[in-house]
Amino acid sequence: MIFAMRWAWGLCIPILLMASPLAAQVGRPYVGTRTDLSVVVPRVEVGVEVDGALDEPIWRDAALLTGFSQYSPQDGVPARDSTEVLVWYSHEAIHFGVRAFAPPGSVRATLADRDRIDNDDQIQILLDTFDDARRALVFGVNPLGVQLDGIRVEGESTGGHGFQAEAEIHPLDRNPDFVYESSGRLEPWGYQVELRVPFKSLRYRPDEVQTWGINVIRIVQASGHSQTWTPARRGRSSFLAQSGRLEGLTGFERGLVLDINPVVTARADGGAVGSGSWDYDRVGPEFGGSVRWGVTENLTLNGTVNPDFSQVEADAEQLSYDPRLAIAFPEKRPFFLEGSERFRVPNSLIYTRRIVRPDIAAKLSGKISSADMGALFAIDDRASSRTGERPVFGIVRLTRDLGAASTLGMVYTDRTEGDDYNRVGGLDARLVRGAYTLSLQGALSANRDAIVDGTGHLWDVAFGRAGRRFGFDTRFRGTSADFVAGSGFLSRTGTVLLQATPRVTRPGAPGARLESYSLSLNLSGSWLHDAFWDGADPEDLKFHINNSWTLAGGWQLGASLLLERFWYLPYLYTDYALEVPVSPGVSDTAAFTGTPWLDNLDLVLSVSTPTWSTFGANAMVIVGRDENFDEWAPADIVILSGGLDWRPTDRVRVSPTYSRQQYIRPGEGTTVRVRDIPRLKVEYQLSRAVFIRVVGQYDAVWRDALRDDTRTDAPILIRDAEGTFAPAGEVSRNRITADVLFSYQPSPGTVVFAGYGSAMSEADAFRFRDVQRSADGFFVKVSWLFRR
Repeated sequence: MIFAMRWAWGLCIPILLMASPLAAQVGRPYVGTRTDLSVVVPRVEVGVEVDGALDEPIWRDAALLTGFSQYSPQDGVPARDSTEVLVWYSHEAIHFGVRAFAPPGSVRATLADRDRIDNDDQIQILLDTFDDARRALVFGVNPLGVQLDGIRVEGESTGGHGFQAEAEIHPLDRNPDFVYESSGRLEPWGYQVELRVPFKSLRYRPDEVQTWGINVIRIVQASGHSQTWTPARRGRSSFLAQSGRLEGLTGFERGLVLDINPVVTARADGGAVGSGSWDYDRVGPEFGGSVRWGVTENLTLNGTVNPDFSQVEADAEQLSYDPRLAIAFPEKRPFFLEGSERFRVPNSLIYTRRIVRPDIAAKLSGKISSADMGALFAIDDRASSRTGERPVFGIVRLTRDLGAASTLGMVYTDRTEGDDYNRVGGLDARLVRGAYTLSLQGALSANRDAIVDGTGHLWDVAFGRAGRRFGFDTRFRGTSADFVAGSGFLSRTGTVLLQATPRVTRPGAPGARLESYSLSLNLSGSWLHDAFWDGADPEDLKFHINNSWTLAGGWQLGASLLLERFWYLPYLYTDYALEVPVSPGVSDTAAFTGTPWLDNLDLVLSVSTPTWSTFGANAMVIVGRDENFDEWAPADIVILSGGLDWRPTDRVRVSPTYSRQQYIRPGEGTTVRVRDIPRLKVEYQLSRAVFIRVVGQYDAVWRDALRDDTRTDAPILIRDAEGTFAPAGEVSRNRITADVLFSYQPSPGTVVFAGYGSAMSEADAFRFRDVQRSADGFFVKVSWLFRR
């Protein structure tokens, strides 16, 4: 019934338009469903107010992009919702106006902070200003004009791994922020938005006549559908290669592109002084800033002196499923986010958070002819040094286009700290032919410090097929134990991975409750590097069966069955011993030897609700038999995670999340380890530029006294830093963090932040009876963007 009503509404839209002011004559229509994708955009020298009204005469002469297609969960069918995109440009900016038609009451829109419109209806305009199908700048806006922006890099995806059967549909790096104007308004027939993107915010070829790639994505929350102007098909090796074209663009006048961004900060860091007293160490005001100079249309130079890199919100704690793997946190600092797409390297051989607090830094990035380049130099503060010398970083990344979609790249990084150094050089290639992609990477490192003195190597070979119905990915990757990426991030080295993931996708029948089903099989094995070449047993073998269902209305369901075997890892337990009795009242230590292997069988269930008018939710649960690394024994596990996005009004957003990880000894049912992480974020948006945010997080960890649960039941001893074995007794740690922030941010670079953060702890989890403050601090940051 609902399906029929939506189709009836869609049929009524043309009739309504004929009788409304919106039916005013516009420029030549370009209909995506007819593959009419080469757009000639009119150039008009006129000024307009970006107010979302689209009532100026110029909009009647704009090029009209219409005829959208559904992209997900099914492609190849006309969109249920009608969308019109109007385009024109002047010598200094390109303008977009969008009319998005929708049934009454179905549009989701809130007054949110920048980039926080995931649960809103939205329009995303993708501009491939080099027309090379490698990357696109994304300018997004919700129905109220709140902005979302970033960069989509072809070949990158944040999905399609782990417990997911299907890759993320629109992978987007949201960290870069661009300066552009936007406005929007709700209408009885849907909503309309207006965007003005100045050429000063863009990079493009230095040609007199330009051709840009373009696509427009519309996300409709009421149905859970994504729609595109071009009839893009899923499962293709390139999404950007399925874009349309803006042709004949000419007469750009960027003038001098110079951004000056001075910053003033002050803070007061609190800590305990003596017995029962508290004092603050006041720092500032400190002055710093950065400069951005557009050397040419496609080359940008950035410099910074004493930059403020204060975090306005602490990194959210993450559960660790494998203690062998380190956890990375995303880069959030503005200086490093500018042009970050030019520093992308497979296996994260560049990870700018290794530069902790530079006193000075500079970088040059852009595209020259068919080559991307990025060069970064930084001198870090001594506080981040192990030797007391200032770490000095030099990083170079070059990528050259090959053919229509392939690339060849090189990377070199250098981190020098007194007499210590780390140098990494590598080559990589991405070769695309039809639906098939071959990725190759090799790298060598030279390192000298107190831990590693020598050279190491890395290789990575991946081959895959992108398919609408059937596809697969395979990978053969390895690093030697002495490979060190001092300017990058590898969660683990000294291992070899073999992996294959075939996948099948089946669309549902039109109008059916089931809109799409995907199945993937993940087969993988990992070895220690030398053990692999010696033909020894692997560390683990995994066979995951992943299923996902997309249901009408935006429901997402997932179910996975995990079959795994983990072999005993002696190197993890070199500091373990057992306490064994040798006579009454006397005990001695004995070597710890774990059972040869552990077999796992787990079930993973997940659900994501539609985005309703006031809330949406997601949850995941993992139950079954898994490895207990603390005692090298089997455990019954319960892992829970979930979140809620509640919007009681269009200005208030309440986002609680909860994660729990528990390992239980089979048979007796006692808990070995449990970790609970509830987190609450509350935001009140006074206007598009002003909000108040409160974040609270509790991280409670409890671990039982350890024993040899698989063999002797003897107590486990662990060697301390002095080399003495001590009982691995009960451990409890309960940390509480709270952050309050006032933010005024009318545009990227112009901000006023005033915040307070506190770190606390207590002996008994979740009692809140004897909470002790361990540290706190106040900070103020003021910066202003001066643009020439």
